[in-house]
Amino acid sequence: MASIRKRGKTWEARISYKNPEGKYKTKTKSGFKTKKEALLFANENEVLAITGELTTTRPKLFTEYFKDWYELYKEPTIRERTKLTYKQAQMNLEKYLPDILLQDMDRQIYQRFLNKFGATHSKSTVSKMNSLYHAAVKDAVYDKLIYRDFIQGTKMVYNDSLTRKIDYLNIEETKKLINFIMETKNPNFPTKYMILTALLTGMRPGEIAGLTWENINFNFKTITVKKSWNDTSQDFQPLKNESSNRIIRVDDFLLDVLNELPKDDPRGRLFVYRHQSVPTSAAVNKLLKATLSELAIDRKGFHFHSCRHTHVAYLLSSGIDIYAISKRLGHNNITITAKVYAYLIDEYKAKTDEQIITALGKLISDENFGHILGKGDKKADISI
Repeated sequence: MASIRKRGKTWEARISYKNPEGKYKTKTKSGFKTKKEALLFANENEVLAITGELTTTRPKLFTEYFKDWYELYKEPTIRERTKLTYKQAQMNLEKYLPDILLQDMDRQIYQRFLNKFGATHSKSTVSKMNSLYHAAVKDAVYDKLIYRDFIQGTKMVYNDSLTRKIDYLNIEETKKLINFIMETKNPNFPTKYMILTALLTGMRPGEIAGLTWENINFNFKTITVKKSWNDTSQDFQPLKNESSNRIIRVDDFLLDVLNELPKDDPRGRLFVYRHQSVPTSAAVNKLLKATLSELAIDRKGFHFHSCRHTHVAYLLSSGIDIYAISKRLGHNNITITAKVYAYLIDEYKAKTDEQIITALGKLISDENFGHILGKGDKKADISI
């Protein structure tokens, strides 16, 4: 039997039933926005009581639900680095929403969380955390643990002063760095070779560290990206996603430089010290910082991954199509590329606009339409 009552601004549903052992039990849930939602909950649970499927488990805190959801659906299939992101998301909930039940979460509570969390975090951090929470909430709705997606319609809040713009080298700075690498490189110390590879291919740091000689095709002038390297475990790992599997065209310059590296590593890796360890990203970052300082290039936020951004910036400045760039980077789709590099794309928009005007100018130049336009101020009305 079900009873529905209003408690303040929300509704509560309570059902009484007999469990399979013959004992009378009750199940109560509050926080429904409408009476209709409360009735729906009661009706569904009465059916479950009849079939013996109804349970009276303790209501879960939102932070508990997120942890269980992550461990069940995400943890078995994601990389170690991604696991750290989920664990950070869990810690955020424990800090800001420690005592809120999943069933009591609503838009107002979540928006207040966004307001407080966003005040001390960058746009990229807030966006990432929000996407993880939203995925969990959508599954909770699908599983009928809650009846409304309370994240839908909330507004992102972030601290703009903490939102870093993509850092990259301009063309002259890139040339200076490449020249320095070429003048000082030593095949027994592979870090400079890794930096050069990043600048000329746009590959991710882990993808570069995971390269083996079988990935290099000197005849077709390509690099096949099919695995990555984990700094922590010092071992190969799968790529970030399926689209990361790709073949990158390169030129003879890079191939000739890479061919200088020793080829005696038992595992066939390109970038290894003589004691057969792969340089970590921290080691490459340390060298980059020292190198830029020596070259008087003031880029305090520049690191190994920034070489990938530099590669994209140069391709954009050269007028390379964004779709081709996206494929080269190994992104899932062009939308990801446009979102990540929106700042760079905006920078080169002015240049592209000028190219458009110049091209249109050629279409309607005096050479083509001078006989129609005539001389002086008199001009024909031309619709294009």
